[in-house]
Amino acid sequence: MRAICLTLPTNRPCAATIAALAEEAAYAADHFDVEVHLLVLDSCDEPTYAEHAAVLRQLTPRPDIVVHHLDEARQRDFLQRVIERSGAAKPDLLLDLMLPTDVSYGACTNRAFLIASALGCTSVHRRDSDSSYQRLDGEPVYPIHHELLSLGKRAVDALPDVTRTRLDPADVYKPVAMVGASFVGELSVDIGEIRELDPEIYYEVVGLWAEAGTPAEERRELVDDSFVGAGTDPFTHDESTLGTPDIWRVDMCNIGLDHQVYERVPLPPATSTIGSDYFLLHLVRDATLPGVVHNRHIVNYYTPSAGRAPASPPTSCGSPSSSCRCSTSTPSTPRWSRPAERCSTNSTTYASTRSPGSPGAAWARTAPRTSAGSTSWTAVTANWAADTPSSPTTSPPCVSGCSTRPRPTWRTSPCS
Repeated sequence: MRAICLTLPTNRPCAATIAALAEEAAYAADHFDVEVHLLVLDSCDEPTYAEHAAVLRQLTPRPDIVVHHLDEARQRDFLQRVIERSGAAKPDLLLDLMLPTDVSYGACTNRAFLIASALGCTSVHRRDSDSSYQRLDGEPVYPIHHELLSLGKRAVDALPDVTRTRLDPADVYKPVAMVGASFVGELSVDIGEIRELDPEIYYEVVGLWAEAGTPAEERRELVDDSFVGAGTDPFTHDESTLGTPDIWRVDMCNIGLDHQVYERVPLPPATSTIGSDYFLLHLVRDATLPGVVHNRHIVNYYTPSAGRAPASPPTSCGSPSSSCRCSTSTPSTPRWSRPAERCSTNSTTYASTRSPGSPGAAWARTAPRTSAGSTSWTAVTANWAADTPSSPTTSPPCVSGCSTRPRPTWRTSPCS
């Protein structure tokens, strides 16, 4: 059984989405040999955090799903201990890059990557707070189905589980690094009212991201394709394509990434900037790593903090059930499922789900990897805050029972 991380970073009320996410976690555990770490990174105010915690407490416990609900204070505590033990230069700056005051799509996803690796997860599956799931014949259509079918497999071994392939023969033995789809419903950026009120201004504003010198016709085509996802057509049957991924058809609300991507290269932590979390999609494509693009699109809608009146998930997506079978935690202390192997973080413990001596024990050790051409994620991240690469020499926080053996290198590494 491998461990995976299904994560939801949020800074807005989304109790219904959290309940639906728990149902997706249950689907994954029911249909695949996985232990699901359901990770909610909650930057909301105290009343909203309490509402989210109440939803998670009401879930029925099960041994193969572990819930982690972390407010920013506990995220900060974890980050401070990891940074301190990494020996990184300019630790205060590094902490600010990981947990900035302003909104940062890249930084919040980096925190999910870091915690997932500390938990020994082999992949991260990200969803967004203002979204829900399509339904077919009354049943939710979960993207994690395709993600777990292919992520981490050699491309040649993933062939039976896709409907078509555009795989380059040179890539058949590389691992599937990314599986993703898009969304249907509202625009991904809340600018629909501009388009409704004045289409020409909309074309002018959205067209600003075209390269200088782009012909007018191509600019308008770019605008027509921007922020619309997969349109509005409902899901009717599965389609999936294996090969160099068409990243323009993938959105970060609907993606799974193999650990060897995000443990090697973090996302840019730009603040108040849309799209900073899409960097790894370009990395996967430009490194010629295989991916799967499918059509289990998420349903996107707006919440009050996104600038609109309160909205409910579209009726076509149904209402999440309250009977998800998940393990729960109290609002103040995470519940870890396996006491036999833990990485000490003083007042809080972060469990590794791997057996001692296995590849990929807790990420939180933060010491550089020993495999050629590969360094730890913290060491890479630390270089943002230092003039020269850092060389951590302090003892790792994984003080007992955790392997220091590096994960196997890729057949083809994007960063070596």
